Formats: sequence, C-alpha cells, structure tokens
Amino acid sequence: MVRISHRLTRRSFVQLGGAVAAAWTLTPSLPAAVAARDPLLKEAIDRLEYLTPIERAFILDKGSTGITKLPPEKIREIGQVPETWSLEVIPDPASNSIVEQAFSQALGNALNWDSLMKLADRYSVRFISVTTCTNSENPFHISLWEGVPLREVLWLARPKDNVRRVYYQSYSPEGKAPFQSSLALGQIMENAPGDMPVILAYKMNGQVIPASHGGPVRMIVPGSYGSKSIKWVRRIVLTNEFKANDSDADLNNDPENALKTRARFINPPAEASAGKPVVLTGMAQVGIAGLRKVQYCLRSREVPAPVDDPYWTKADWKDAEILPPPQNWGGGLPGGKLPATNQTDPATGNPVEWPLRYLIVHWAALITAPPSGSYDLCCRTIDGNGIAQPMPRPFPRTGFNTLHIVPFIVKG
Repeated sequence: MVRISHRLTRRSFVQLGGAVAAAWTLTPSLPAAVAARDPLLKEAIDRLEYLTPIERAFILDKGSTGITKLPPEKIREIGQVPETWSLEVIPDPASNSIVEQAFSQALGNALNWDSLMKLADRYSVRFISVTTCTNSENPFHISLWEGVPLREVLWLARPKDNVRRVYYQSYSPEGKAPFQSSLALGQIMENAPGDMPVILAYKMNGQVIPASHGGPVRMIVPGSYGSKSIKWVRRIVLTNEFKANDSDADLNNDPENALKTRARFINPPAEASAGKPVVLTGMAQVGIAGLRKVQYCLRSREVPAPVDDPYWTKADWKDAEILPPPQNWGGGLPGGKLPATNQTDPATGNPVEWPLRYLIVHWAALITAPPSGSYDLCCRTIDGNGIAQPMPRPFPRTGFNTLHIVPFIVKG
C-alpha cells in the first residue's frame, strides 16, 4: 500500500538519449501549438525520455563491493536477494547512545525482508527522484522509487537518548571497509511539507531492486547527491557523534550539499546552415532552490569574451520553453503510465506542481541559425530565487553546475 499525499516535491531526470540540433533565436517562447505545428521540433521532443529503464541506469560501485560482477548464487549467499537480506539497527559502540531494542546478527534478531514488508503495508511511499553524482556532468538516472521511511525503522529500535546522527553502511566483502554515509537525526525523523522522506527503497520503476542496482534494499535521500543514497544497505548505527563519517568526504567532496539547479543540452548540434531552423533540447535538474527559467545563448568566437564575466552574465540570453510533464513516463512502466505517487494529485494523476524539485524537466527552443561563423552555444538555469547558474554555489566538489558550453559551427 502506498500512502499518497497532495505535496510538492522535486524534479525529474532524463535518460540522456535522443534529440537534435541548434541555432539562433527568432522566437524565445515555444507554445504547445508551435511544437505541434513544426515537425522538426515535434520529432525532437518525441525522442526525449523521462524515467530511465533499469537496464540503462548507470551504477557506480564506489565501495568496490564487486556485487555487479557476482553470479546469482553468490549474490544470494551474501544476502543481496529478498530471501537472504538482513539489516542491523544498533547503537554506536563508540558513543553513549541509548537504544532500547537493537537488531543485529549477534542478537539473532536482525530485520529481514518480511519485517520490511510489514512496515511497507502501513507506511510505504512512492516518488520520483534523480540520482546525480557530486562531480558528474550528467545525472546517472531518474527513477520511480518505492520504500519505507527510514524513521519508521528507527522507531522499531526505540532510540531513547544521546542520538544526534545516523550512520549507515553498505555490504562489504570480508576484510574490506564498507562504503558509508550519514545524516542528522532530524533530517530522517521529519521533513518539510511537500518534501519526500528519506527511505529504505525496495522497488525501482515498479520492480524489486536487483542486486546489480543496489538491491534488494538501498537508501534514497531526496535532494542530496548520490553518495548519500548508498546501495546494498546492511547496517544502521545510531550515534551521539555530531560529525559526518561519509566515505565520499575522503574523496575531497562535501557530502552535506543539497542538489543544485542546472541545465544541460541533450545531443547538442555541432553545426547548422545559416538561416535554417534548428531545434535545441535539453534537461534541467531542479535543485533545492527550484527553477524559474531555462535560457540559452550563442556567442561568436571571433569576439573576445569579457575577461571580467566568467559566468556569461552579459551574454544575450533567450528563454527556452520548459516542457510539461510527459504523457509517457517511460522507464519500463506499463504503458508508460505513472502510478499514484506522493507527488501527484490523486484526483487527476498529474504532478501537484511543475517543475518538481529534485527531479528534472526537459526544455526546448526552436531557433534560426545566425550568419556563418564559429560560435559557442550555452545554456543555464535561473533558479526559484532568481539566481543564474552557476551561482549561488559555483564551487567544485559541492555539486557539478558548470555552464554547459559547446562549440557550434554555422556554414554559409
């Protein structure tokens, strides 16, 4: 049973496959009537895909578990199928945390798949979320997740005192340290209205999560980068420690950053003919600040760029059209139909708002190529606070949001 609320959430991601070319603009706005009328534009938009099919979702094994290369019998043996999976929920032995009911292998009462499904009967939620690496140019995948809020599992352990943070760890081969991450207790126990909770996910696009994709149970932390949503989760530790313990921090990343808002082209054009119509398409990731606009511009390479304008604030930006929610959500869902989620209106089945944060949207523009020459083509977002990408956080290691700039040649 999936509990549905009328709440807003975050944005959705595109499986980066399919779209077309580019040029300079005559019409910054792109009404639906134009899309229906122009065959070039319609073809480009029809190729866009929203949810990522499981078999095409990019998976990174940061903890070097080797699970993705194991045969089925070994995956079962190490506890990465529903029938053999288990989860420990314990107090941190290195702190003074008080937990009245620990669950562990040593006690013989570690939680199992049946325990999780009993919680799912009462508390399960379903929502779309984008999975993005801190330093990756493109999202790894956008998926429909179903799971149990982590707070419901923590309440089973009856935490009593001296708990400030929650550490959680992945499966790890013997003799190898697990990949781990952490969250403040408050981030797990409550969320703002409209925000999706941190969950122990057991379904991905309507299917039980396979071991190859972090299953049968993985963490999903909406609004954070992928290192928080660890795969193959097997142990949860309640601690009085206030510091993060994230493995990703050892790689010179800041694991505490919320998702950033940014735009990317999808298959940007390399060249076009002067005066000919071309289509620009792309995706915009919606971060914590929301999304107000997607814009694009073209700048001649024959004119020196202002040395005092590294973020192209003086460029001639034009508004692209943010496309509406897809009719076919893809991702292997039956008929491409999105089931009821915590982000959709139960009466209409439509998203409660658009764009949704922590997902993506697609965007498009129909433009006309400028005179022949060599150009740079760029796109950016304007977030919900009116701030243009890459601001307000143009820093590496806090989430990739560099302006997407591609070369563009126009022939006479």
